[in-house]
Amino acid sequence: MRDASHGDRVGEFRGLAGPNWSLRPVGGGVEWEAGPEWVRALTPAERLSAENALRNLRSSRGGL
Repeated sequence: MRDASHGDRVGEFRGLAGPNWSLRPVGGGVEWEAGPEWVRALTPAERLSAENALRNLRSSRGGL
């Protein structure tokens, strides 16, 4: 998901937090909340880019 309210930050949907959506960075980390009006699904190209970034991150951390 892409969150326009946080500088187009990309995260995975984790669930609802009251009226907001809870998102988590793709590579792990601290969750954040965003109003659903600010969040949209990734395009196929954006999804591929996020998946590649995650693979690169895992590779640089020795496979974590």
